[in-house]
Amino acid sequence: MYNIGYHLIWCPKYRRPVLVGEIEKRLKELLKTKAEEIGIEIVEMEVMPEHVHLFVKTKPTASPHWIIQQLKGYTSRVLRQEFPKLRTRLPSLWTRSYYVESVGHISEETIKRYIEEQKGK
Repeated sequence: MYNIGYHLIWCPKYRRPVLVGEIEKRLKELLKTKAEEIGIEIVEMEVMPEHVHLFVKTKPTASPHWIIQQLKGYTSRVLRQEFPKLRTRLPSLWTRSYYVESVGHISEETIKRYIEEQKGK
């Protein structure tokens, strides 16, 4: 059993506000499709004009880096094919960087306290 969740954030190159209208709608569809294909669950998704927030649940074998790589690579390729203006405005759709934070059912403080209490047993 496992309960692994990640909060992922990434931006378009130069933080350009291009994730609007039809591009935003299509991005959400593509993210859902790819997530299903690679076996991750998107619990929450918010696409802002200049960044993407995802809360995903995954299996222990899927690293955050691999997940980001899969999602960004796939969405960039398809969106740039379907929306030529993205190719003319940006050298690549996404920045190379991203933010990841692990999210669990139990707080960090609870885990620290539990580990400390193990010493006395």
